[in-house]
Amino acid sequence: MTPWWQGAVVYQIYPRSFCDSDGDGVGDLKGIEGKLDYIAALGVDAIWLSPIHPSPNRDFGYDVADFNGVEPSLGTMAGFERLIAEAHRRGLKVILDEVLSHTSDQHPWFIESLKSRENAKADWYVWADPREDGTPPNNWLSVFGGPAWSYHPLRRQYYFHKFLKQQPKVNLHNPEALAAALDVLKFWLDRGVDGFRLDVANSFLHDAEQRDNPAVPIADRTAHHWAHAPNLQRRIRDSNLPENRTVLDQIRTVVDAYDNRFVFGEFSEEPGLLGHFAGAKHGLHTGYTFTFLEDRTFKPDVFAKHYAFLGEIDGLWPCVTFSNHDVPRTVTRYGRTMEADPALAKLALTLLMTLKGTVLLYQGEELGLPDGPIERNQIRDPVGELYFPYSKGRDPCRTPMPWVAGKPNLGFSYGEPWLPVAPAHAALAANKQEQDKGSVLWFARALVGLRKAQPALALGDMRVLAATDKVLAFERTHGGDHIVCVFNLSPSSASFALSGPVQPMLDVGDVARNGDTLTLSSRSAWIGKRS
Repeated sequence: MTPWWQGAVVYQIYPRSFCDSDGDGVGDLKGIEGKLDYIAALGVDAIWLSPIHPSPNRDFGYDVADFNGVEPSLGTMAGFERLIAEAHRRGLKVILDEVLSHTSDQHPWFIESLKSRENAKADWYVWADPREDGTPPNNWLSVFGGPAWSYHPLRRQYYFHKFLKQQPKVNLHNPEALAAALDVLKFWLDRGVDGFRLDVANSFLHDAEQRDNPAVPIADRTAHHWAHAPNLQRRIRDSNLPENRTVLDQIRTVVDAYDNRFVFGEFSEEPGLLGHFAGAKHGLHTGYTFTFLEDRTFKPDVFAKHYAFLGEIDGLWPCVTFSNHDVPRTVTRYGRTMEADPALAKLALTLLMTLKGTVLLYQGEELGLPDGPIERNQIRDPVGELYFPYSKGRDPCRTPMPWVAGKPNLGFSYGEPWLPVAPAHAALAANKQEQDKGSVLWFARALVGLRKAQPALALGDMRVLAATDKVLAFERTHGGDHIVCVFNLSPSSASFALSGPVQPMLDVGDVARNGDTLTLSSRSAWIGKRS
């Protein structure tokens, strides 16, 4: 029997920015509950909630202070249980974002670990003695800038943090700490959640000897490496260890003990380990890399090469996404603009919904939202604080959802929003698009419907037919169904020769057909079914 998540469309919700029900400016669980009909109307199969646990919000939920609770600004446990029930009533599954690799420094585990080198949780975090001159024990760098070590005089030691110093790394080499992390998953599975997205799932284990990361050779460095100091290292000692698989296997065993559940992960930095960390019978069920999330070129060979790479991994079902809470939105990244571009939004959605894999759709992508503008005094994200104005961090892709044009804060909240509502989003508000059957919203619904109606798109194999400077073409096949998907991703016209009789199903943009030859205008697509 095919698992429900294979070929599914999962709608990612960043709760703080989705819908605020009580006017405090922060989105909440009750706000999500009030929009479940909207989400169900998209035709998606599940919702993924970014972290909902109590947090001091240094990294807005990705610094967890209590794994078994609900952040008070988001709601209550009773409210969460009601949200699950209402989602399930509409046929929507609920996936939680869990951060097992690190906690907040306000988590009780860390508070106890900090007290001494002999207490019961002394080894639940990654501690190390300073060098003789007081400097950190090795060269590991934080993703958020500077050394990945902070000194604490209470233990006279450094502790490791891959991200902020307020996010100490849990030592999952410790059997008791690992057992406690697995108990977190059981706690929420017992409350009816349908699965998990695991944050930085490649980073559960670190090199126990704490050896230096090697440098990326000078000759191999690209703009990506120079954009951020940690990228100048190959992060194979602070994360991406092959033995990380042992933790993932135990997580899989926990999840598979419950009926019909799903666990996938975020895998960054060393994508070649994806097949080792996820698969049909080992590791997580699937996972995604940052190959598409970081791409700004929108070139055919990016997609062709990644699927060639995926095709070499035996038994792996792909997971595909173009956007999330950590990267610029699709329209902004591919279009290099802060302006709306409905045509580009429709093209990108068509590609996303026809690729092989489980699809992750970030909130607002169904409206074609670009990033929102952020000024210096509005920054909440530590990455923005680090690099502004060169980079405004992740706040621009996290601005509140525009629900109702004409209402204060576009219907997101009747209070001051935690991030500013983008003025340009008023024209893209959900209520306006609902009234326009040519809108991105209506188009997104139709695409999800097409994917569900065609097993070849949801579950089929994928064979790349062409990947030129302009054209990406591939065929999806399932049983006797064959669907041909042709995309001109370039800003100028292109042509593609079809092979054999193919009946048209969908045009995106201007496409002309003369016999077996398609002429595609700039950034257009054609989908057809072999007869």
